[in-house]
Amino acid sequence: MRTLSILLGIVLIVGILWEGFETVIFPRRVTRRLRLTRLFYRSTWLLWSGLVARVSSAKRQEVYLGVYGPISLLLLLIVWAAGLVTGFALVHWAAATPLHTPEGDAGFAAALYFSGSTFFTLGLGDVRAVTSWGRALSVLEAGVGFGFLALVIAYLPALNQSFSRREVSISLLDARAGSPPTAYEMLRRHSHDRALGALQHLLKEWEQWSAEFLEIHLSYPVLAYFRSQHDNQSWLGALTAILDACALVTMGIEGACERQARLTFAMARHAVVDLALIFGTPPGREEQERLPSPLLQALRQSLAEAGVPLREGAAVDQSLAELRAMYEPYLHALSRYFHITLPPWMAKEHADNWQTSRWEQVAAIASVRRRGGARDRHF
Repeated sequence: MRTLSILLGIVLIVGILWEGFETVIFPRRVTRRLRLTRLFYRSTWLLWSGLVARVSSAKRQEVYLGVYGPISLLLLLIVWAAGLVTGFALVHWAAATPLHTPEGDAGFAAALYFSGSTFFTLGLGDVRAVTSWGRALSVLEAGVGFGFLALVIAYLPALNQSFSRREVSISLLDARAGSPPTAYEMLRRHSHDRALGALQHLLKEWEQWSAEFLEIHLSYPVLAYFRSQHDNQSWLGALTAILDACALVTMGIEGACERQARLTFAMARHAVVDLALIFGTPPGREEQERLPSPLLQALRQSLAEAGVPLREGAAVDQSLAELRAMYEPYLHALSRYFHITLPPWMAKEHADNWQTSRWEQVAAIASVRRRGGARDRHF
């Protein structure tokens, strides 16, 4: 029994230290399927999102889903710390490390308390090791605890910086593609004179953003659970709008920046596919088509009126459908997993975030209520 406890404790310590190395330090995607961190996020996210789905208000759902990312990160660190403390306690108890305790009881509870105070370097001294072996193991555990705390201190700022870099470009997309961003708005707002150069520059920036996004989320997958500041913005919505716009530019717009659109499309699609692999979301299709034929015709007509004519013909439509089939199934899978609504190709109404404020929304609601009350008094 004690031999098994020692082995279990060593496996627990080594396993958690390796998990921390892979999660925080290792810069490449981890392909190993059996991972404590992956199991933790899979189980807690499914539980959390399932509970949130029972909430009737969509606004509250978004708030609760946005809380998950930071809370899950703290819980993961707590799980790691608890696992390390328990692992060292098992080794102390199984090796029968002599401990000096006030009660004289050196059972597993005393070993667990001694392990916790040593790991967090409390230095209370009420329970202490009295042999060379016990002291050596205590020094090792204190060093691991100190390194663990240093790792956490270095990990959190890196996550915050990566999140901020991601969200800056998403916020900049507001005035360029609307809220939520759509391919139609992006092309319409670049329909003025000499706009093709601005559109090419925008697509090049998003090629760079997609590469940085992929690199960051391969290293820190937990960032995918961190949601944007506004409910109608998200990293998935931004990637969707960029991919839609690149597909239209590549297949439908004459004289546009087709070369840059192909490069941006390749990088953005790479990011979407790799993220689907990381989170184990196989590609799938929605029952409702995102771009049915009537909507495509309306999109053509609206863009033509805005000065951005699209090519027509069965061959063009077929090529556009083939491009969409390369990324839309992965977007649908990620949308279902993260509970993020994909933006449409062309929104019915647009109110950019920079044009609205909370006070204006409250005033508009109050105005509607006053008009409703006045009608009631009239009748």
